[in-house]
Amino acid sequence: MNNLEKNSFYSFLALYIISSVAFILLSFYWYYNAQKTSLQSNTYYKLQHIADTISKKIIQAHMQGYSYTPKFKDQDIKVSLVNTKDKVVYGDLDFIPSKEDYYTKKGVNTLISNSPQEHLDIKYVVVQSQILRQELQSLIYEIFTIGIISIVIMIILAYFLSKLFMKPIHQKISQIESFVHDTTHELNTPITALKMSVSRALKKQSYDEKILKNISISTKQLFDIYSALTYLSFESKTKNIELVDVCNTLKNSVEYYKELAQSKNIELDLECEEFSFKIEQTKLTMLFGNLINNSIKYSHPNSKIEISLKDGILKVKDYGIGIQNSKLEQIFQRFNRETTYAGGFGIGLSIVDKVAKEYKLEIKVYSKIDEGSSFLVYF
Repeated sequence: MNNLEKNSFYSFLALYIISSVAFILLSFYWYYNAQKTSLQSNTYYKLQHIADTISKKIIQAHMQGYSYTPKFKDQDIKVSLVNTKDKVVYGDLDFIPSKEDYYTKKGVNTLISNSPQEHLDIKYVVVQSQILRQELQSLIYEIFTIGIISIVIMIILAYFLSKLFMKPIHQKISQIESFVHDTTHELNTPITALKMSVSRALKKQSYDEKILKNISISTKQLFDIYSALTYLSFESKTKNIELVDVCNTLKNSVEYYKELAQSKNIELDLECEEFSFKIEQTKLTMLFGNLINNSIKYSHPNSKIEISLKDGILKVKDYGIGIQNSKLEQIFQRFNRETTYAGGFGIGLSIVDKVAKEYKLEIKVYSKIDEGSSFLVYF
């Protein structure tokens, strides 16, 4: 990854982790408070139930005329009895209550109940417990453990999601980098040829046919690159849709690329029937130009390209390197290049596809490796 990708990756990762951790902490805070309230209520009702049970037994013992001594075996709960003379007659209590109450102090929940109603001279039943503190500690430990596990899982998930998020961006940046590299290379070839041709012409102080032909080819290559980039980079509104002489436009395109074909000793064989179609002239020229230029690029030297227009069907057949059947569906994708046999940056056929879709033209491709390819356009 380059610096831009790294910054995007770590920014997304940090944002995802921070927002997820904040959500997890908020969820656990809500859960802790809900559980704490529930445990506090349960503890109160449990202590109240114990106090009521003991008070009931005290009242029953008083009514039946026998004494009563609590037998409480729960080690987590402490029970004390205070008589009407404010003396602790049962249990171990370090204070004397003065009223009915319920409170928590130093982790100890204390319930003071006057439900014995002074039967057997018992004024208060005091029930104390540290169960709530223990339960809250266990709850905190449980939440902390689950929280750590959740955050670790979330971080791992965030990492892979960030990778997944960056994948199309990485692909697009790679395409752009390749595009810039290929464009630089493509521009370098005609510019170098122009410089050499002009330099030779200046030295010779004459302009022979070969020099002019090189200048013409290089200029056309530069213009084609400019036209392709302009068409793909800027939204162009459809205009001047009129009935166009398709055959005449095709003849002009073949003538335009003759010099380029001759530089590889490739023969352009044209058969053309009169045919008209409503389309923007410049876009039709681009469609023809990219198909012919593409065939010249991937044709072997000393071969030929057959171009025909019959019954509203354009056919461009070359005898070049061919295309694998498994890759035929990908050749119209922008920046796609299935081979490094010839120069280019993978936008020629995407332009053909874009124009065809705009005017509802059907394209079919037939190809065999080392035998060549045929492109058919149905108007």
